[in-house]
Amino acid sequence: QNKLFIAIGVLAVLLVASVIWAFTASNSTQAIGVEEAKAQTETFINENLMMEGQTVNINSIEEENGLYKMAIDIGQGEIVTSYLSLDGNTFFPQGLNMPGAETEDATANNAENNDSANSEPVVPENIVKSERPNVELFIMSHCPYGTQIEKGILPVANLLEDKIDFEIKFVDYAMHGEKELKEQMNQYCINQEEPDKFNDYLSCFLEDSDGNSCLAETDINTTAMNSCVNNVNEEYKIMENFENNVNYKGSYPEFAIHKAENEKYGVSGSPTLVINEAKVSSGRDSATLLATICAAFEGEAPSECDTQLSSSAPSPGFGYDTTGANTTASCN
Repeated sequence: QNKLFIAIGVLAVLLVASVIWAFTASNSTQAIGVEEAKAQTETFINENLMMEGQTVNINSIEEENGLYKMAIDIGQGEIVTSYLSLDGNTFFPQGLNMPGAETEDATANNAENNDSANSEPVVPENIVKSERPNVELFIMSHCPYGTQIEKGILPVANLLEDKIDFEIKFVDYAMHGEKELKEQMNQYCINQEEPDKFNDYLSCFLEDSDGNSCLAETDINTTAMNSCVNNVNEEYKIMENFENNVNYKGSYPEFAIHKAENEKYGVSGSPTLVINEAKVSSGRDSATLLATICAAFEGEAPSECDTQLSSSAPSPGFGYDTTGANTTASCN
């Protein structure tokens, strides 16, 4: 209930804000770019609408129906969809459908639902092949779209565990503050110190983001993990740079553990899937991810590739609900 009240409160404030912005914005009718739209909206909300110490982040932004559509993270796992005119002059906190109307998104999702129920997963063309596919998934630990694909890929990783090289890696900046920086150091070190327990820990964490509980539940050696975290933190100056506002990428702190790989592959957001050193687009349900990864085997794929996994897309964020439709949204 508290989350609901917070979301309603923020929406109410944003509704008033749309009127304010409509009167205070410039009169230019020239379209602004995506990055400028994102920065302008975040700055406006955080400087004018939020209480001290509270901020929002825009997880994704794309052009839709002549507007910029934005997924705004207002905290506590709540994502609000809002819109901005292309010229940056008018902010719309929420789009409402007229009775009997169906949006283009809904039509596309319905078609996608029907396709996923009645056809084989669509596999990207021209996947680079190898005898033992190398699968790297770049995410941010608290990005709702990163957690979405993680929930889809974990059953695949567990199924193909001795047939592929699979690793969760991190985007080289963090959009979700201190909690994300600390959680990503923990996850990195669990994978370094006790890789056989990592998937179980991650599966637990994706339920409700309670890392401390999951450390106990999966019997992680916290002494070894904390020693690793201290070394990593010192080597990359993660918390020092965060606290001193050093090496930020735009308005977000750097997370440089996998920076070299980010630069090598041109990673620009969470999630980014890389197979055999090439970026790949894939649906986020387990069935499609299995088909995508199995298409990367050179020669005959292993028998595990014939396993029937769920074709329902996991929901963005934490928890194991399903949406029934894939998305291409990301945190970037």
